[in-house]
Amino acid sequence: MARIVIENCAVATVDAGSTEYASGHAVVAGNLIESVGPGRAPADLTDVVRRVDGTGHLLTPGLVNTHHHFYQWLTRGLAQDAILFDWLVALYPVWSRIDDRLVHAAALGSTAALLKSGCTTAMDHHYVFPRGGGDILGAEIEAVAELGMRFTATRGSMSRGASEGGLPPDSAVERTEDILTASEEAVDRWHDPSFGSMLHIAVAPCSPFSVTSELMREAAELARRKGVRLHTHGSETAEEEQFCRELFGMGPTDYFESVGWLGEDVWMAHCVHMGDSDIAKFAATGTGVAHCPSSNARLAAGIARVPDMLAAGVPVGLGVDGTASNESGELGTELRNALLINRLHGRPDALTARQALRLGTMGGATVLGRQSEIGSIEPGKLADLALWRIDGVLHSSIADPVAALTMGALPPLALLLVDGRPVVEQGHLVRADEESIARTCAAAARNLAARG
Repeated sequence: MARIVIENCAVATVDAGSTEYASGHAVVAGNLIESVGPGRAPADLTDVVRRVDGTGHLLTPGLVNTHHHFYQWLTRGLAQDAILFDWLVALYPVWSRIDDRLVHAAALGSTAALLKSGCTTAMDHHYVFPRGGGDILGAEIEAVAELGMRFTATRGSMSRGASEGGLPPDSAVERTEDILTASEEAVDRWHDPSFGSMLHIAVAPCSPFSVTSELMREAAELARRKGVRLHTHGSETAEEEQFCRELFGMGPTDYFESVGWLGEDVWMAHCVHMGDSDIAKFAATGTGVAHCPSSNARLAAGIARVPDMLAAGVPVGLGVDGTASNESGELGTELRNALLINRLHGRPDALTARQALRLGTMGGATVLGRQSEIGSIEPGKLADLALWRIDGVLHSSIADPVAALTMGALPPLALLLVDGRPVVEQGHLVRADEESIARTCAAAARNLAARG
């Protein structure tokens, strides 16, 4: 079996014991991690097709993105000074004009940004399916496969339009029966539950203010019958909490509990406005959280209580969120933003450098239900690895390699492996031309804007 050896680098395994090596190695055999340890790799290894000298570099697990909206790559920089509800109202009419060709272009741009920032596994929450838009979910799955990232695609949905008290326009919603049929078809068509799978499907109604309780209940029943995970937005803003209390007579967490949406197979984006009882319910049920610090700041949503969630045992990972509320689209920068934002309440140790790295790796893997496959550098796990250069001008004087990654500027990415295959080399995509993607995305954004 062909082997890749990476050695002479600092290694942060993010295993259960947070094992680190000041100078260590990792051996990849096929698509699996064969060994990791201190010092150089064994000299007598056979079938070594590549030996990487990692001097001046840090090796970590590939980053895991737990919440995104790829299609929003085409509407970045709009509604710049709006809170969530106003931002959505401004952009829903634009998003309701997308189709599969535009989504393919947006997914190329989003995937490129994620890969170039060290992300090896991502999920996408797509919930806008205009009539006549073509095979939208298939288009983004195809784009991600082209660039080589591990993927959890979700068949999202909106069913409560403005005429029924929801936020999206009626033209942007679907019928419940159509959503459930399409969701089941997506699972049957694409979901691969095998070890090492490159593609999972999850069921993902959009949010309490855009779907009916009927859809929430039936989507949960469908997902559990098919053995896939559930995802939605939850407790993102104060306005959402007020909406839930006015419409349902209870707060978001109690509402989710009432429709069967707490459990180890569920994760929710944001969870900013959570009280002690909410956090306790998430911890008791194993419900996961996708923490999106940059988007929460961009939309003035608030600061999620991540340190308290972690202390209670809530599974927490990092998310970019849609690139129309996080214009960089990078996951690597969320390590630093999570660490800094969670200290703003005056706790200098609220989140440490290593906790930030764990959020972006094992935390995300756990939230997506893939902790036995990815998220740490351990023998037998999938070879999804990131090699960061930390001896350049921006990082060479930072004594702690993990702090260089999570507290400093995002280091240049020397090598990114997904399933044992290089997808980024020296900061550039291996499987696609970046300038071509840039031109495609610019043209798609102009096309979408012209449809107004």
